Amino acid sequence: MCEQLADVWRQQMRRGDFEAAWRISDRALRNRRRSTRCTADEESTWRGEPLHEKRVLIRCCYGLGDTLQFVRYVPLLRRIAHHVTLHAQASVVRVLEHFEGIDSLTTRYNSISPETYDVAVALTELPHIFRTHIDTIPATVPYIPVAPRSLSPTSNIRVGLVWEASNWDPRRSVPLQLFAGFDRIAGVSLHILQRGRALLDRPIGFGIDSGSDDLYEAARTIAAVDLIITIDSMPAHLAGAMGVPTWVLLHSNCDWRWMRNRIDSPWYPTMRLFRQKHPGDWQPVVAGVKQELKRLARSQVKALSVAA
Repeated sequence: MCEQLADVWRQQMRRGDFEAAWRISDRALRNRRRSTRCTADEESTWRGEPLHEKRVLIRCCYGLGDTLQFVRYVPLLRRIAHHVTLHAQASVVRVLEHFEGIDSLTTRYNSISPETYDVAVALTELPHIFRTHIDTIPATVPYIPVAPRSLSPTSNIRVGLVWEASNWDPRRSVPLQLFAGFDRIAGVSLHILQRGRALLDRPIGFGIDSGSDDLYEAARTIAAVDLIITIDSMPAHLAGAMGVPTWVLLHSNCDWRWMRNRIDSPWYPTMRLFRQKHPGDWQPVVAGVKQELKRLARSQVKALSVAA
């Protein structure tokens, strides 16, 4: 798909006009059909043919967030396909090893013989294949169940925090200093789930370092907290897929999947969206999150006092 068409596609998805976006995808598919080039290393060999009773290879071609968001379609595909192989990132395999609909799970470190499948599709093509509309998104959660790890007992709300994203779009990251005082909110236990170099910016004593570079162990921690506060990155998708309450902070020109002007997400029913009004201006966004977190903590304290 050329970049101009891709831009139009993203605008249609932001508006919630999925069918208009799929018509653009149909055009790209027709161009693929006209191409005579077809190798085993291509992302997708699907040309629009029915997948009923086919041996289907699904390639996870993009980031971990995309894998976690769109793997929800695998059970739908398995209902019509003869066999489904998921070719995924190594870091996500343990999270998905018991996922419904996957007959064979392998990593991208392993090559796949073209003799073992009839057709290959990119995981992100599955919404197009099923002609998804907002009201047909398979949004039942959790669709990735993970057993929680054991955390220290507390009557506080356990809140996980992620503030910095990867380098491909630094607009997603929020300066850590804006979260100053979150660890001192009465009734809140702040768990730091951030990983990578951003941890070097964490002041001594700011929250509890509960994160892990192992995705499965990170998922166990997410399953054990009451709320995740995160920027637009992989932990948002993991928490959403697990049905954990998640507050996502979004920059003013955020990715198509978050759509426009919504405070909720049709992809993740336990998610709430906090949006920038002006590019780069995170202060009112974080202030709003802090106010809501204080309100939530007060409600928790009140509920406990009533129960007592």
